[in-house]
Amino acid sequence: MKSAVIVFPGSNCDRDMAVALEQVTGERPAMVWHRETGLPEGLDLIAVPGGFSYGDYLRSGAMAARSPVMRAVAESAGRGVAILGVCNGFQILTEAGLLPGVLMRNANLHFVCRDVPLKVENSQTAFTSRYEAGEDIIIPVGHHDGNYQADPETLDRLEGEGRVAFRYAGECNGSARDIAGIVSEAGNVLGMMPHPERMVEPAHGRTDGRRLFEGLLEAVG
Repeated sequence: MKSAVIVFPGSNCDRDMAVALEQVTGERPAMVWHRETGLPEGLDLIAVPGGFSYGDYLRSGAMAARSPVMRAVAESAGRGVAILGVCNGFQILTEAGLLPGVLMRNANLHFVCRDVPLKVENSQTAFTSRYEAGEDIIIPVGHHDGNYQADPETLDRLEGEGRVAFRYAGECNGSARDIAGIVSEAGNVLGMMPHPERMVEPAHGRTDGRRLFEGLLEAVG
């Protein structure tokens, strides 16, 4: 699987994402600086990692969403390339219009950093095919602005179309309907606040995140 990780000023999970991808796929991803206007040819996956792009100035992900490389990311998404946005990456994807809704300040106004239980809502996407629908998993979170919100019509549409990929199994940050991750209408873009790349090997304590990357590898293989 040929992949790339987008790097912004303030990214701090780009190397974690790269290590996870290399461990699962056996191939080192390209690291693409945000000021680039193009991407490597033949990509199967583009990962937009976590961190604090531009120091979360204005709104989390707002400035990064307007970086030159995001035009190429959007064009790739339109061609069906898999796009994975984690934490700040999820924020960037919503700010870029690749996913609906917004990520707001956590309801309790505190940074949340812990392992959280998730429920797999949809196992029929390339990102979730190695999970079972309804399965409970544990994935770490680390965010201050992870409170997913959208208008009721959008929320109903996401639910009705099966586009809620993951849901918090308990209170985490105030997200509407406990939504932790959603996919695009075409199903090739996933945004999620929890960090699957932080749970891919036994040394992490669990390996629940590894299956997300294994599913992607299987889907493009």
